[in-house]
Amino acid sequence: MEKKSLGWRTVVLGATGVVAFGVLWELAVLLGLIDKTFLPAPSHLFREIIEMFRSADDTLLKDILVSAQRVLIGFALSAVVGVPLGLVMGMSPVLKALLDPIISIIRPLPAMSWIPLTMLWLGIDDAQKYAIVFMGCFASVLVYTVDATMRVEPELVRAARNLGAGKWAIIRHVILPGALPNIFSGLKVVLAIAWTCVISAELVGATSGLGFRIWTAKDNFNTSLVLLGMVCISATVLILDIVFRFVERFALPWLREEVSE
Repeated sequence: MEKKSLGWRTVVLGATGVVAFGVLWELAVLLGLIDKTFLPAPSHLFREIIEMFRSADDTLLKDILVSAQRVLIGFALSAVVGVPLGLVMGMSPVLKALLDPIISIIRPLPAMSWIPLTMLWLGIDDAQKYAIVFMGCFASVLVYTVDATMRVEPELVRAARNLGAGKWAIIRHVILPGALPNIFSGLKVVLAIAWTCVISAELVGATSGLGFRIWTAKDNFNTSLVLLGMVCISATVLILDIVFRFVERFALPWLREEVSE
């Protein structure tokens, strides 16, 4: 009961903080402390959002869906490749020693640095955007997975081996249950990184997406649309994070049981 009440208290406090910030922002604009040309009031942005949903052919809503699709596909590809490879590297010191230098070279490269190469390889269509998100997320997914795998208690692995468990049984019943919570935690962080990657990709050689829309609004000095695009990014990330939490609870039932106790 204490955990549940604490959870609700956290939600209420968080909502209070957001409302207080919005009220202070609104008052600052109304009192002229902030020029509404450079930073419109929250009420103005709210009206813009309502108008966006009223309009059947609004391009901003389409851009949200386009960017979300690019994020999810690129992120999913990085997870499909990075998680299995990270598990193997975490269990094999030899393979880890072989691949660590390569990962150390790739990991510091920002998503923007891959744009010229991916444009030469793939052009400027959606495949190039998927590649940018993949390259921006892959190294992080791999590092988080390797670290999570290596954090599994060696005593558990030795105990399972002494009880006669084979290689695949150890992976399935010891390594995966022990590593998955930390892997999911890492994936949630990388999902936010995926959004920075797709926005970077959409700033160059794009004709759709939130990054393209924000950049175009900047060129037209449309501050409201810039801020609205930023709000849409935050809202979309929040929605995806909530969905990801449900997936995590479904995939890790033993953690759900621990929380309910």
